[in-house]
Amino acid sequence: MLIYQPPTAAKFIPVIDLEGSFSEDLETRKKVAWEVHKASRDTGFFYISNHRVPEEVTVGQLALAREFFALPIEEKLKINVTNSASMRGYERMSSQALDDGSMPDLKEGFMAGIDGLQAYVTKGAYNSKNQYPESMPALSHATDTYLQTMLSLGRHLLSVLALSLDLPEDYFSQGVEKPMITTRLLHYPPQDKIGEGNQLGAGAHTDWGMLTMLLQDDVGGLEVRNADGEWVRAPYIPGTFVVNLGDMVPLLTNGLYHSNMHRVLNTASDRHRYSVPTFFDPNYFYRIEPLASCEAAQDRSAGECTVGEHIAEMYAKTYGNATAA
Repeated sequence: MLIYQPPTAAKFIPVIDLEGSFSEDLETRKKVAWEVHKASRDTGFFYISNHRVPEEVTVGQLALAREFFALPIEEKLKINVTNSASMRGYERMSSQALDDGSMPDLKEGFMAGIDGLQAYVTKGAYNSKNQYPESMPALSHATDTYLQTMLSLGRHLLSVLALSLDLPEDYFSQGVEKPMITTRLLHYPPQDKIGEGNQLGAGAHTDWGMLTMLLQDDVGGLEVRNADGEWVRAPYIPGTFVVNLGDMVPLLTNGLYHSNMHRVLNTASDRHRYSVPTFFDPNYFYRIEPLASCEAAQDRSAGECTVGEHIAEMYAKTYGNATAA
């Protein structure tokens, strides 16, 4: 269990302007990649601006999140993730425990992917289907549009990540022809204090895959542990996404890049927090193995694995923890 300690307010997470990464000039693209390199060696977190995701898409998706979670519980349970072989649909409040040993997270969620792409918990099968509430027909089309938009952004970010490691920009191209991508709508009710058993909105954890692209509202509550072990706030910045690296990246880079712990605590007394994280990973069978160019890094403890093997293991662990708790 990681007992809650208040974050410091002095440190910050950098904002990286992505505009130059779309340039036809390689040197301009390399300047952006260098900013990603620096952030990845510190917190493993950074904001991105000028990402070319239209504002109407982001604003609309957050509005749908608020509408969805306002539905009666009976309506939401009709599309319970327990009815889905690929964990798509509604997640009940406190159904996941991200921090092993703490009480389950004080949040509820909704998960969706792109029909026809692989799913994490079906051994990479292509038969994954989403579940949507009958009373919200707009959710299906809007979420698919959002996923397609984030698919383009995820591919672009992996090309920047490759360049930041002095790799060819298309280094990950074979793995992202049909990548694994899942988006979640999340709802965090207010907490006036830390819950019994160290219960937070989301317990301290690292993400499991390659990239997470987080859209958050203006309520705040996200906290990140930096390379020095200090907790810093990641407040809402209009027009940005928060990007963080998952556990596959330190394995890939022999520990050169970080996948740092983060957590959520919504202390706004009268406001509910809504966010939309999108998890972007190479395909289920893509093998993650350390880069020869990163052999000078210190951490060589992790072994090779496929993306799917690791993600499936973490699904079983965190949802199993919630059941046990």
